[in-house]
Amino acid sequence: MPWSLLTTPTLASIVLCCVLCGILGFAVDYAILPRYPDAIPAVGYGRGFWGHIRSNIGYFTSQRAWLRDGYNKGLPFLAPAGISRPRDVVLPRSMLPWLIQQPENVVDARTAHNTIIYGDYNFLDARVVRDSFGMRAVHKSLNRNLPGLLPAIDDEVQYAVNMALSHVSDTWTSVNLWDMWLKIVPPVTNRMLVGPSACRDKQFLEAMVAFTHAVLRNCVLLRMFPLVLHPVLGRALAISNWIYWRRAYQRVGPIIKTRLNHMQRKAKGEPQFRDWLPPEDFITWLIRLALEEDCAIELDALVISKRLLPIEFAAIDTTVLTGLLWIQDLLKSPSVIDVLTAELRTHQPAPGDAWSKEALLSLFHVDSSIRESQRLSNFHLTLIERVIMAPGGLRLPSVGWTLPKGAHLTVNLDGSHHDEDFYVDAYKYDAFRFSRIRTGGGECDNNCWDGAKPLGMVAMNDHHFPFGHGKHTCPGRFFVAHEFRLIAAHLLLNFDMMEDEAPRRNWIGSGMIPPFGSRIKLRRKPSFAG
Repeated sequence: MPWSLLTTPTLASIVLCCVLCGILGFAVDYAILPRYPDAIPAVGYGRGFWGHIRSNIGYFTSQRAWLRDGYNKGLPFLAPAGISRPRDVVLPRSMLPWLIQQPENVVDARTAHNTIIYGDYNFLDARVVRDSFGMRAVHKSLNRNLPGLLPAIDDEVQYAVNMALSHVSDTWTSVNLWDMWLKIVPPVTNRMLVGPSACRDKQFLEAMVAFTHAVLRNCVLLRMFPLVLHPVLGRALAISNWIYWRRAYQRVGPIIKTRLNHMQRKAKGEPQFRDWLPPEDFITWLIRLALEEDCAIELDALVISKRLLPIEFAAIDTTVLTGLLWIQDLLKSPSVIDVLTAELRTHQPAPGDAWSKEALLSLFHVDSSIRESQRLSNFHLTLIERVIMAPGGLRLPSVGWTLPKGAHLTVNLDGSHHDEDFYVDAYKYDAFRFSRIRTGGGECDNNCWDGAKPLGMVAMNDHHFPFGHGKHTCPGRFFVAHEFRLIAAHLLLNFDMMEDEAPRRNWIGSGMIPPFGSRIKLRRKPSFAG
């Protein structure tokens, strides 16, 4: 190889230097990865440096097949997780109860999540994903205020559905499912996060959706590059994140500043604010917690606006994809829609009234149809991530293997959700699988062992955990459940639907590629009042 390729700044020399730097970076990454006991089985192309490289290239196309093969072994096993990441230790379902009982100083969820989403770069301020302040505000305030928020959420669902489907008439109209859900979910979610004005602000919503998509793009790209390059590449990729956040802040910043001013003046006891009550939303909950804890750094409009970002990321695309897959599953059995519509009519409120919590919780069949879709059509292969923090590592029970500090643990969601030991016809959509058990009607399948436990959409256990499990179960799942029930009500009561185009579901690594081209046909029902 002529040295001129390296000394002369030509395109060829630049490409060659990049390739050499990449190989060197991957070699450095590999050298510092935690080392696992040889006894642990591994999927992929074996161990060693080249096995690591080949397995992580195959990760993008073969991960689903590998994880299903590993699940059948019934033991912990190693699976690729990205070239610059240590292999995941995928635990069998039987170890999940043990895992969620481990203390935070032994295995840490927050560090694991931050690593997976590259939070130090993607969310602009590492503190918003590294500390627990935002989640503590959600835990403390969301569920206690949820019943009072339902009329507002119902109003927003009705508005969002009407806006998303304003072009649909009483003749069949082809609708892109992804686009439809992406027009409905962000305003409804943001009614709870930022209140009634910003949640209908088109510029704010577009900026937040673009931000979440930028995070997903960055996560995929960063997995392809050596860890030693991430401090530079991560910050470069996050430039777009800063741009989208700034656009959103221009719209929501004045609302946050006004709320801060009013709540601080009320806290000081100023007479004109004695009877004033702040609207119940995430902005208020953050400010209230900061005042209670006398945390001055959190009483800043910029900080509060950045606290919104992880919630927006967690709530938007996951809810959109869940809704899309639910409708696809429903349309496999059109008769199911008639049963769901009849149930909704039985419990729907009088004209002009909002849905109540009691009425929504009575929708056993609707709830079951969504839970079953979450089970069958999971869009992540693994869930419940932890990183071992204990200096001496962690010994796995029953097998006796000791894993080193820095090892990433996860649980096979896909295998658990399709396990024939728990679900009869596990690869078939049975919309009423869970409502049959809850109502005691007919014969139940292998879930009968769980008959004494809750089987609603928000109830998690060691074989069904789309919202996670244990201490770190998604605190917003009760809001999401009501959101889905309300969207289901406004869709099924007001529109007929039928299949149009359902492209094949494809996967990349451990995640499903959203079927962006999926379409259905909708027709407005005669009873729709507009």
